[in-house]
Amino acid sequence: MLKRFRFSFASWFRKKVVDPLVQILRRGTEPKQLAFSAALGITLGVFPICGVTVFLCGIAIAVLGSLCHAPTVMLANFVATPVELSLVIPFLRFGEIITGGPHFPLTSDAFKKVLTGQASREVVQSIFHALLGWFVAAPLILGALYILSLPCFKILVRKFSAVPSSPKKPLNSMSSPRKPLNSPTEVRLKVRDV
Repeated sequence: MLKRFRFSFASWFRKKVVDPLVQILRRGTEPKQLAFSAALGITLGVFPICGVTVFLCGIAIAVLGSLCHAPTVMLANFVATPVELSLVIPFLRFGEIITGGPHFPLTSDAFKKVLTGQASREVVQSIFHALLGWFVAAPLILGALYILSLPCFKILVRKFSAVPSSPKKPLNSMSSPRKPLNSPTEVRLKVRDV
């Protein structure tokens, strides 16, 4: 049973993460742009409100345009989804520390109060604290992820890129020594005075 789970997870991970990443790398995007895009996607992907991260990434892609690589942002957002839920409580506690606000209890009794509507004010306050914790931590997360991922993307782009980063021979046919300038294949344009 465990062996079957490992195989299905490995197959799923390869299909959903590894194969798209290899396709991105083979298209010849710059490592700096890929590192920034991956860091941005993960940073937005750990936003403490579930279901909003795809819209945040779409807005970031629209605003940043060619500064970021859209497929990399979305792939990184997808990869960050499991981490998102695990960071809600640390962002909440960090926001409480920043504001000096009351500690929101995470007990079954508090959950019961939330479901019955008795703790609406505390819930709104805890959401605010989690958002504040993320807003303060986001620039640090973005910077750290960029610094850590840039060397990795430099290596990966060099390894998987199908497009050479700089051609060794000029691509211009006029500079090629094989054909003389007055060959029969040369096209001449005439300009007429009107």
